[in-house]
Amino acid sequence: MALLDVDGLDAGYGDLQIVENVDLAVDAGEYVTIVGPNGAGKSTVMKSIFGLTTHMGGSITFSDEEISGYRPEDIITTGIGYVPQNGNIFPSMSVMENLEMGAYILDEVPQDRLDRIFNRFPILDERRGQTAGDLSGGQQQMLAMGRALMLDPDLLLLDEPSAGLAPDLVDDMFDRIDQINEAGTSILLVEQNAKEALRRCSRGYVLVQGQNRYVDEGDALLADEQVRQDFLGG
Repeated sequence: MALLDVDGLDAGYGDLQIVENVDLAVDAGEYVTIVGPNGAGKSTVMKSIFGLTTHMGGSITFSDEEISGYRPEDIITTGIGYVPQNGNIFPSMSVMENLEMGAYILDEVPQDRLDRIFNRFPILDERRGQTAGDLSGGQQQMLAMGRALMLDPDLLLLDEPSAGLAPDLVDDMFDRIDQINEAGTSILLVEQNAKEALRRCSRGYVLVQGQNRYVDEGDALLADEQVRQDFLGG
């Protein structure tokens, strides 16, 4: 049984449908990537899982619980963390305050989780009192991931984590995502850097015009000549 099972998803915004009959699954401990051209509906699938779109049909099941139609504040309590591409930190608050906000549904901030996050992202420990908006782009992305990890989610949704990063920081960001997955957190990643994402993931989905086009192991998709020509630049 998959940890996350998306079956025949239809979703969009208001009356505008963006994705149609999308199927997707993430097993416990798995690292899954969604790639595809701009406007394919990748981020809409991610937002739909987290309750941020209009659910028009199909089902979303997480840990054997149907969560279709749940609000984000309810979904976060099921064990799903979400890091959107934009607006993923509180820029006027300190690093520490951002991390504390990640645990807002708990009675108190768990020190052991803070310690694990500071161990994983030492720069956040060094700058815990600094205003988050003054961090570099890469540091802000680390903070966003750290905040999402404060609830120790079973599944972490990451939407374009390498977007806007300097080229020399992209590999480091992917390495950190690998480490989060290796520590036991399942990953569902939307990423424009398709070759690198597929190289690292267990399994990949290629979305085109809001629908499934291909699904296979990441290495198999990288080796597929048609996929390479159509979506990976040859």
